[in-house]
Amino acid sequence: MLQPIVGMELNELREFLGADQPAFRARQIYQALYRRRIEDFSAISNIPNSLREQLQREARAGLLPVASRFESTDGARRYLLALDDGRTVEAVFMPEEGRDTLCISSQVGCPVGCRFCLTALMGLERNLTAGEIVAQVLRLATDNRLEPAGKRVNVVLMGMGEPLLNLPNVIKATRILTDPEGAGLSPRRLTVSTAGIIPRIEELGREPVRPKLAVSLNASSEEQRREIMPITRKYPLKELLAACRAYPLRGWERLTFEYVLLGGVNDTDADARRVAGLLAQLKCKLNLIALNPGPGIPFRTPAPERVAAFQAIVRRSLPCFVRKPRGLDIFAACGQLKRMETARPALLHTGGGQAQAS
Repeated sequence: MLQPIVGMELNELREFLGADQPAFRARQIYQALYRRRIEDFSAISNIPNSLREQLQREARAGLLPVASRFESTDGARRYLLALDDGRTVEAVFMPEEGRDTLCISSQVGCPVGCRFCLTALMGLERNLTAGEIVAQVLRLATDNRLEPAGKRVNVVLMGMGEPLLNLPNVIKATRILTDPEGAGLSPRRLTVSTAGIIPRIEELGREPVRPKLAVSLNASSEEQRREIMPITRKYPLKELLAACRAYPLRGWERLTFEYVLLGGVNDTDADARRVAGLLAQLKCKLNLIALNPGPGIPFRTPAPERVAAFQAIVRRSLPCFVRKPRGLDIFAACGQLKRMETARPALLHTGGGQAQAS
């Protein structure tokens, strides 16, 4: 099988080309792939014919082909992208006024087992390589005519998988995506979300080039979190919050906490007050997500007025926002990624409707 170039850093590409090629040739190819997203080596016009022919014999670009693409009525697009081993992985494009967001995956499936998430029902199939992570961004950017180096594009590793359980590949992908010589994405526009893998949070904080950190909280007490997020048995809530307090934020940075509201489970006024207390000593914001339903998920979506009441209480203590669901009609919303092979699934009963952004 031909060697994929996407996923190589500049020094690795120089080594792949060999000592016979001047160093600047690697930079030309690197920029063609990551900045201009050229997939056909014959289209790299500023390198010699002999080098283009060598690349075509020995390598391939490595952008992931689109196996399926589903269009939502709200403009979101869910992609099934084909991997070399026959598996597929999901990524989502969400256009918004003033910015666009790419939600990408770090694993095929997920091992964490959160009870409100469809991806968890798949279990873990494997980690993605750094190239497969980067290639999702390049494919969606190409398909939607986006420029990641611009100010309008955010990338969030909130798709399939627990990114911190694939941290080496996530960090390598981060270096490639944020390299000004390549894709040029600002580190301020790249976010990784974790269920709370405490040792990896500490490891992430030591990385010189890293994304922003978001933590899935989803409960207001230790007991409640253990029930809906079994990972809490290994990494208790008290220790997770201690790791967050110790996390070395950059001057411009604040932590993000994500909170999926489950009707009648973790969405009461008392829950809101407890959450505000848990986060009181942290430089952070809280994003609320009304449950996005799916088959096999044993919870209901709270009514919009319950979401608004929860937000109002938390807002007295810290910034709190409601994430508007995108792509519900194509199973593209947060917690719904399970490689559904249907373009227009019927909306499931939500027990109160979806919350809108406030």
